[in-house]
Amino acid sequence: MRLRLSFLLLVFFAATTLLKAQRVEAVSDTTFVNLKDYSGDFVYDMKYATTDNFLKAKVYDCVECFLRLKTVKALVKANKEFIRKGFRIQLFDCYRPLDIQKRMWQIVSNPEYVADPAKGSIHNRGGAVDITLVDSKGMALDMGTSFDFFGPEAGHNYQNLSNKVKQNRVFLKQIMQENGFVSFDSEWWHYNLQNASKDKVSNTKWKCE
Repeated sequence: MRLRLSFLLLVFFAATTLLKAQRVEAVSDTTFVNLKDYSGDFVYDMKYATTDNFLKAKVYDCVECFLRLKTVKALVKANKEFIRKGFRIQLFDCYRPLDIQKRMWQIVSNPEYVADPAKGSIHNRGGAVDITLVDSKGMALDMGTSFDFFGPEAGHNYQNLSNKVKQNRVFLKQIMQENGFVSFDSEWWHYNLQNASKDKVSNTKWKCE
């Protein structure tokens, strides 16, 4: 009887281990995942889940940051490095379903401000983040302009800024680039994962908890 029970327990644990392994394998680098399931060290200020944005409209139903797993891995690595230096990443925007891109385009149909949904953006591919940095007290570093400021002052090459602002932007850019991200010239806050443009535009949705 004891041998039979031991055998059944062994079969049960083997089956459980196999199921867990299958679930891990099912999550590929291009699978969409929730950032908070992989790290609790980020700060969130998801602008498009509020009306505090240039659209003056709430286009997300809830505050969530979904990205492809490979983007999450790179972002977590970058954030760990910032944390070692006394800072952490604050997120403004992450993956953006194509339906949301269409809604934004209906509000502001200007390709200088909103990517044309007919082409899609890296946000629609789960490979882009809009971010800044906060210090140990939660205070945002001075980056010279607000998020989504559409003017030359927001560009990486703009020089008529204080030395502190330029240092802050270089600090953000350097760590992000070292961890596999590429900056966007006209927006200090926008970073794309390298080669993310090769992924497909997606309309994957998430449920609000």
